[in-house]
This record gives sequence, C-alpha cells and structure tokens, in this order.
Amino acid sequence: MNTENNNDNKSTDKLKQADEFSDAAFNAKTNEEKPAKKIKRKATNKQLNHPLHGVKLAYILESLVEYYGWKYLEREVNILCFKHNPTIKVSLKFLRKMDWAREHVEDIYMGMLKEETYQKGLVK
Repeated sequence: MNTENNNDNKSTDKLKQADEFSDAAFNAKTNEEKPAKKIKRKATNKQLNHPLHGVKLAYILESLVEYYGWKYLEREVNILCFKHNPTIKVSLKFLRKMDWAREHVEDIYMGMLKEETYQKGLVK
C-alpha cells in the first residue's frame, strides 16, 4: 500500500507544479500592457472623389454584364472565365487574384460611366 500512496503523491505533485506554471503564465499575460487600438485611416479628398471609391468588384462586374453582356467582355478582356461558361462567382474569384485583369475590367467600367454620363447629357 505504501507504493500506491507514493505513486499518488507523485502524480498530485506534478499537477500542483503544472498549476503553478499555468498560474504564473496567466498572471504574466494579464500584467502585460494591452496593445493600442489601431487607428483607422481616413480617406483623402482625392480618394473620396475617385469614381471607384467604395464600389465593390461584384457590383462593377454585374453592371458591366448588364450593360454590355458577356460577349463584349469576352472580346475586350481575353480571359477564359469570360469565354467558357461565364459566371459572376468564377469571374470574381479570378479578378481578385489577377490584378491586371481587374484593372482592365475597372477601365471598362470607367468607360461605361463616361458613356452613361455623356448619354444623360444628350437626353437633357
């Protein structure tokens, strides 16, 4: 029976030591200074006046598809996701990965905005 008591004491000693270490680690973490909150950058006037400011890529792509259609985008931007079984989801995934393609689509969108404002000026 003495051996059983010795084994039990050893295991409880190990648990006590583990608790002491965890308490010390917890106290060290709570005594540390909390990191300062990140300050959000505010947009400059130049950024606020840019026509693409606040416009999501999904909205740009949906507008272009509605205005021009997939066939026009296929001709203007030579990428497979516009040619074979085009969908918004797959196109957005590709455009988010490839900066050159996204910039090209944004340029087409800017041209569409200019066309629309020009046409509105003629209607008045």
